[in-house]
Amino acid sequence: MKALQIGAGNIGRGFIGQLLYEAGWDLCFADINDELIQKLKAEQQYKVELAGEEQQVVQVDEVDAVHSAEEEEELLTRIAEADLITTAVGPNVLKGIAPAMAAGLRKRLDAGAAPVNVIACENMAGATDQLKYYIFENVTAEEQEQIASFTGFANAAVDRIVPQQPAENELDVTVEPFFEWVVETPALKGGPPDIPSVTFVDDLTPYMERKLFTVNTGHAALAYHGFAAGISTIKEAAENPAVAEKLDNVLQETSTLLELKHGFSAEEMERYRSKITARFRNPHISDSVERVGRGPVRKLGPSDRLVRPALELMERDITPDALAGVIAACLEFDVKEDPESVELQQNIQKNGKKQTLAYYTEQDVHHPLLEKVSAM
Repeated sequence: MKALQIGAGNIGRGFIGQLLYEAGWDLCFADINDELIQKLKAEQQYKVELAGEEQQVVQVDEVDAVHSAEEEEELLTRIAEADLITTAVGPNVLKGIAPAMAAGLRKRLDAGAAPVNVIACENMAGATDQLKYYIFENVTAEEQEQIASFTGFANAAVDRIVPQQPAENELDVTVEPFFEWVVETPALKGGPPDIPSVTFVDDLTPYMERKLFTVNTGHAALAYHGFAAGISTIKEAAENPAVAEKLDNVLQETSTLLELKHGFSAEEMERYRSKITARFRNPHISDSVERVGRGPVRKLGPSDRLVRPALELMERDITPDALAGVIAACLEFDVKEDPESVELQQNIQKNGKKQTLAYYTEQDVHHPLLEKVSAM
């Protein structure tokens, strides 16, 4: 079984690559980072350190690598021959890899169109659907139909905290022990791939939103409230009584939404929250609040971790006090090294908080949520 992992960064190696290797797949990485690819080619192995109370190390051996830009023909061959193609490139890069994916799938079509599954393992909802859309922009209508006949495009929810790595880590990756990889089965071709660590489900939405509205929302709450309190790390923010109380209030609100919307029981959500907050306090993987909080413009989007659950609670006549507080704190996130933070602050200086919030959330300036945030 051949697996092509597009994106050889820390998530690609320390999460998806590790699980594929442990499942017995022949693993090849593709990336545009020349130094990284050359090291992978030379070493053909790396270590994944599970940073918990008990230090565990997973040795990933016999890996291959291809340079996405400089070895384009080899990349297309890998796409044409793989049984499984996964990505971990970041949501903003999906469009960039689509032309090569399209060309590789056309080559696969010419070679006999053996079934293949594509799973985008990105920190966004519907990432594989988005990648499919970009791929289909690069092929004809007839080719779209042909590619769809042998290619499964399955959405996934992925969850593993991979903190900023020590400078000495060249190929090795330090990650938290916890992970969750959930894949939606209806779109798969030929049944689920043989990966024991993956949870296959008929409907991904409840799991995707549980993760987004608990892990991502909680992380953002710690980052923005922690930044406002002058705290440096996520661990310190989670252990600060005032910030921890705000985190608990936020997750109580999102848990209420998940219970009402998807039928999770209160007991299920309590267990899940407890597990997630314990991860935030893991001293072995603590990240800076500035790194976790980066990209505030994206996080203020109408479909993202802060605004979306707040709006959905309001639709159910529930006032999202705690979520509004995180949104207000997000507007105060001022980090000169983060381009989105700079953009946000410039927009606030020019137009004021309320107009800025209306612009990024795509809501009317008089929307009750915006009124509430502006009053804080």
